[in-house]
Amino acid sequence: MKKIIVLSISSMLFGCATSYQSQGLGGGFSETQLDTNVFIVNFRGNGYTNPERANDLSLLRSAELALQNGFKYFVIVDNKQYTQNAAYTQPVTATTNINSNNYGSLNVYGNNATYNSNSYGTAKTTISGGQTYHISKPRASNTIVCFEDKPDGFSYSAEFLAKSLKEKYNIQNQPNK
Repeated sequence: MKKIIVLSISSMLFGCATSYQSQGLGGGFSETQLDTNVFIVNFRGNGYTNPERANDLSLLRSAELALQNGFKYFVIVDNKQYTQNAAYTQPVTATTNINSNNYGSLNVYGNNATYNSNSYGTAKTTISGGQTYHISKPRASNTIVCFEDKPDGFSYSAEFLAKSLKEKYNIQNQPNK
């Protein structure tokens, strides 16, 4: 019963892709401010998150971070995308069920007694576990420089990008940090 409860809770926590949230047990975003207009934004996905989603949610957090700090544009000066790989092997368990029957007869003749017994039974052993599961967790990291006015060359419009990505992933509100 205890195993079922633990598995149910684990499924609820980890049964779907990482949502757009501050980093927690199941993944999410985090950031570090390096200067007044320079940030590193990281997003960690879980085993159900695809790399595109991890990259997009890192971009979304970059756009929201720029807007929260009074900037309209940002440029990505460094981008890293990778996958953390892990493997989990279930432990092997064996369960044996035995059914046995004994019957016999006791014959007494004077001072002599004989006992005849017969025994029979069945045993069934079930072995489970031993499967290995490979888990890939995508990661995305952006180092961004933010600007109040549109810089020369390519830059992202923080407002446009935030709106576009929120629509793509049906994100209603900005998360609490």
